[in-house]
Parts: sequence; C-alpha cells; structure tokens
Amino acid sequence: MKKKLAVGLLTLALFAGLTLSVNAQEKKKTEVGKALQSTGKAIDKGAKSVGNKTAEVAVKGSSKVADKTWKGKMAPDGSDVYINAKNEKYYVNSKGAKIWLKPSQIKTRVEKKN
Repeated sequence: MKKKLAVGLLTLALFAGLTLSVNAQEKKKTEVGKALQSTGKAIDKGAKSVGNKTAEVAVKGSSKVADKTWKGKMAPDGSDVYINAKNEKYYVNSKGAKIWLKPSQIKTRVEKKN
C-alpha cells in the first residue's frame, strides 16, 4: 500500500512539474512583450539590410578589380555590366549576387547632355 501511495505521489509531482514548466514557456501578451517583439523584428530587418549592402559593396569592389566594366552599357536595373575572363556578362544586384545576363538584356547607357 505504501509503495502505491509513493508511486502515485511521485507521478502527481511529475505531472505538476511538467505543467508548470510548460506554462512558464508561454509568451506573455503584455505591452512590454509586444514592444520587445516589434523591436526584435526591427533589429532583424536592419541587420538584413546592412548585410545585403555589405555583400553588394564587397562583390562590386572585387568585380571592379578582377573583371572589366563594359562602358556605355547597363544592366536592366541601370547598374554597371561586368565582363569576366570567360567573356560572360553580369551585374551585381542589391543583395550582392552576380546576375548573369543574356545579350538581349544588356542596354545602351544614354549619356546626359549638359
């Protein structure tokens, strides 16, 4: 009888401990909790934009050193067109990725008259 009582109390304590830990992990829907969530999202968005700009500047810098810039031509977004050693044409997008171009995508840059 004492064993059954001890096992029953131990089981009850185990279930009580599990339900308390589950309740402790729920997010509070208070004003402070909402403010923290929005701040976290803003920081995440800012960090992504800084990372994208850093990647773009790094790739453009290495492209200017390693590859040739095609003067008088521009990509569909208006940026410079680069030519690598294999005579492949590309431009760098706002996230720092090299976008390879087809001949039909390359446009002639119009010079501004003063």
